[in-house]
Formats: sequence, C-alpha cells, structure tokens
Amino acid sequence: MARKKIALKSKDTRRRYTDEFKEEAVQMLLDGHTAPSVMTRLGLPNVNLLYRWKQERLTQSGPVASSLEGRVRELETELRRVERERDVLKKALAIFGRSE
Repeated sequence: MARKKIALKSKDTRRRYTDEFKEEAVQMLLDGHTAPSVMTRLGLPNVNLLYRWKQERLTQSGPVASSLEGRVRELETELRRVERERDVLKKALAIFGRSE
C-alpha cells in the first residue's frame, strides 16, 4: 500500500504537514518502527521533527501517556536484560551438555 505524503508548501518554502500525516508518522514510531525508517519512508527532512511530533502528542495525551511511555522503556530494558540472561544460560547448557 503506497503512503500519500501530504505536505503543504508555503511562500517561504517551509513544508507544513497535516495533523493526520503527523499522527500517522508518530503512530508508526509507537508501533515499533525506527525513527530513521519512518523518516525515510515518509520523506521527512530529519529525525528531530518526528521526535518533536511524538513529544507533542504525548503532551496532549496527558500524564497517563507519559507514564505509559516511561513504563514501556522500563519493560524494554528489562526484556533486554532477561534475553541476555537467557542467552548465557543457553551457552552454559550447551557447554555442560557436551561434557557428558
């Protein structure tokens, strides 16, 4: 499915994006796409613009959204730690399994 880029040009050649376009870009970021990939797919000039839109959306959503964003970061950190532990245990099991 091709995505439509909706950018409005003004006299000073600054691009303006519709609210729907901004929301779609932020939603892609929240869905797990990396910021550089969203930037490339949607033709944004830089990643900072995307992060600014995300921050604006979280601010508009209120404290609940901000606390959820923080919780997601905590859980992602915990997930990486648990995955590292799992990998170490797999390697240990392989080492001890060979000696028998």
